[in-house]
Formats: sequence, C-alpha cells, structure tokens
Amino acid sequence: MKKTSAKPSARSASRPRAAAPRTLAIDIGGTGIKALTLDAAGKPLNERTRIATPQRATPKAVIEIVRKLAKAQAGFERVSVGFPGVVKEGVIYTAANLGKGWAGFDLRQALERKLKKPVRIANDADIQGLGCVSGNGLELVITLGTGFGSVLFADGTRVHLELGHHPFHKGKTYEDELGERALKKKGRKKWNRLLREAIDDLKRTFNFDALYIGGGNSRLVTFKLPSGVKTIGNEEGLLGGIALWRDAQPQTPMRQARKPTAKAAPAKLPAVVIRKPPVKAIQKLALGVVKVAAADPAESAASGVAEDSPSKGSARVSGVSMKKSADVPSPAS
Repeated sequence: MKKTSAKPSARSASRPRAAAPRTLAIDIGGTGIKALTLDAAGKPLNERTRIATPQRATPKAVIEIVRKLAKAQAGFERVSVGFPGVVKEGVIYTAANLGKGWAGFDLRQALERKLKKPVRIANDADIQGLGCVSGNGLELVITLGTGFGSVLFADGTRVHLELGHHPFHKGKTYEDELGERALKKKGRKKWNRLLREAIDDLKRTFNFDALYIGGGNSRLVTFKLPSGVKTIGNEEGLLGGIALWRDAQPQTPMRQARKPTAKAAPAKLPAVVIRKPPVKAIQKLALGVVKVAAADPAESAASGVAEDSPSKGSARVSGVSMKKSADVPSPAS
C-alpha cells in the first residue's frame, strides 16, 4: 500500500494566504477628528492620531483632514467613519455641530474617490455602540461631546435615534442641557445633576437593560452610576469601526457598484384616432325632431318638446330655434 505524506505539497506551500483586511477607523467629532488603523481582530496597529476640527467645518475641509490622517496611518484596505449626524447609505442628512454644505452630501462617495478604498459610514454614536454592546436585550448608548448622540440596540440590532433634539428639561432638549455649550455655561456640578435626571428619564422611557455613556465628556461624570449604567472610552468609537463591516445591513464595497441603472423607456401608448363627428347624421336627427314637434304639438309637449308661439317658417326645439332651410320640406307638405 502506498504511503501518503502528511506534509503539504510544494505547490500548496507556495500558495500565498489572503491577508486579513486592515481597517482605518475615522471618528469625526465637533472638536476633533481621530484616526486609528486596526487589524481584523480590532487590535490597534499604531498610535491614534488627531487633528482639531476647524470651526464651521465644511465637507471640503473635513475631507482634507481625513486625507492627512490616512496618509499618516499604516496601510489599510478599507475605511470606517463615524459621523456626528444622520447618515443613510453614506449620504449626510444633518450635521448640526459642523459647518454648511452637509445636507445631501455624499460623503462616502467623496472619501472613496479621495482614499481609493471602500468606505462605510454611520453615526458616531452608532459606531461607538457597535464597539461596546453585548448583543443581549435592550441596550441604549448615549454620547456626550459637542452634542448629544444616541442609538438603541435590540438584541444587537441597532436603531439610530436623535434623542439629542428631543425635549428634556424646561422646554430645552438633551443637547441644549448636556452638550458642550451647556457644560461650559452651567459648570460641571449642574451638568452632572442634569445628567443624573436624564438617566432617570431614559430609564422610564426605554426600560433598558443596559446604558452606556460615551463621548469625550463622559470622563467628567462625578456621581455614582445606577445599576446597569456605565461609561465607555473613546476607543469604542474606533473599535466599532470593525463591527460596522460585520453589520447585518451590508453596503456595496465601492461606489461604482452603486451607480443607478438606466431607466427603461416608458411604454408607448397606442395611437388614439380622433374622428370628426358625423355632422350629416346629427343634422338628420335634429330635423327628425323638428318634424315630430311640428306635426303634433300636444305629443311634443308631453315629451318635453313644446312650441312657444313659433314664427312662420321656424320651429322651436328644447328652447333652441331652428330655422327651416330651403331644402327641408314643410311639415304641412
């Protein structure tokens, strides 16, 4: 019996193994834009880099900062971006804490062109949640930074929220009372008191199993958090970039595949032939009515056709006087 060798053949040994994709995680914030390159397991491959977000940050300014951060990072095959606003399929709908020009801007397409890599984009709170939730039960994530971000996870399925713009305290929103401006204006003591009140309100509203508090200002929490509530660091906001690629709603890898298909030409309607009304037939019908009215006035009155002192050589039909033409014989004939 021929023995088989347990060693791989030279051909299979020389075959290169596919390298696991590395992800450039970008976190766009109202005060800073951060970047970190992660391996397939989410382990950082280098130090996190940061560039301050310019005031009234426009799409052009932000994209240029992302380009600089990407150039300073290690090699990567894909990009994940957390954005402070409403994002759908890579298109920005709101960016309350940035500059003008964001509404309707396709950030995903712009970054794919600039970086030459496939890009996925989600709300920054969503990505931070993807990096920390357990996937069991109802888990709420809020982020305290320039604004107030929020996302809800039901057994690991994310549902983006915009609680920051929801009324919270004395007619003001969560963002009005817990955003960066409120922190500077009210001070840490009052800010913490309002945060404690907000946690109670959110518990009554969602009856969550767990609440995670992230964002740059989560480090300023001074009171003892209730059971089921804990703070998370900025690392989750970048580590969640890996989870974004494992999301249940995959996006196509490159914008070229998302070009709209050509619309089919509308079906042609069958030609409508418009024919001229049969004038002669109408004339014959009208003349027949005239004859009946002139021959028997009583019958005409019973049928709704009456004479009203007709003048010589004319007949009145339904209130319309029709003069006898030369070629129409007289009723008396």
